[in-house]
Amino acid sequence: MNKEDIVDLSQRVVKDREFFKLETKLIDVTTIEPDVKHRQDIWYVSSEVTFSTHIGTHIEAPYHHLREGVKVADVPIHKLVGSCLVMDFSEKKDKEAIHLEEIKKYDRQIHEGDFVFIRTGMDRLYGTSRWQEAPYVTEEAILWLIGKKIACFGSDAANMEVPGTDYQPVHTELFKANIPMIESLTNLEALLGGGYTVFVFPLPIAELDASPIRAVAIRNKALKKL
Repeated sequence: MNKEDIVDLSQRVVKDREFFKLETKLIDVTTIEPDVKHRQDIWYVSSEVTFSTHIGTHIEAPYHHLREGVKVADVPIHKLVGSCLVMDFSEKKDKEAIHLEEIKKYDRQIHEGDFVFIRTGMDRLYGTSRWQEAPYVTEEAILWLIGKKIACFGSDAANMEVPGTDYQPVHTELFKANIPMIESLTNLEALLGGGYTVFVFPLPIAELDASPIRAVAIRNKALKKL
């Protein structure tokens, strides 16, 4: 497989630009395993990481908003691989709504089980003061997408939530339909022509509401050659 056939959809996680907690610590292995011995000229280290489940590109499971919802390690694996449709709304202004009629323009391209991603272009502002100023999808639009039986919804923005609400309808409605949500994707412009399969794998840590992910898209023509 050629590198041109693979698109990395994940933001690089760097401590100084994360809004959520991320702490890393590098330690010599002998500190945690006293029985291990190595010469002074041998590099032998281990890392410890403490982080929020919402750092970087991450997937949110229904448990994020539903007390009895599916937790991230229990999201069925078949829901983490699928064909992808990218809707391009990069012309939208900060905090501008994406309405139902605009979403419906993609109707014929949406199939049951698809991953549907919204491109806003906000990934270029990741970690900046404008990162939270993204456009959003109306509640009416998200309900229509849910009715199309998509497998996963995501965007390259911090979130797609309707501003000024106290019940987070985008998150809540998706999760009630058992549809996970991905935030902070990047490089979605590479997928605009279609023809890609997306692979999304969270850390299988029990009892979590969300997890950082390494999301990648692979050109379908390349997959057929395997």
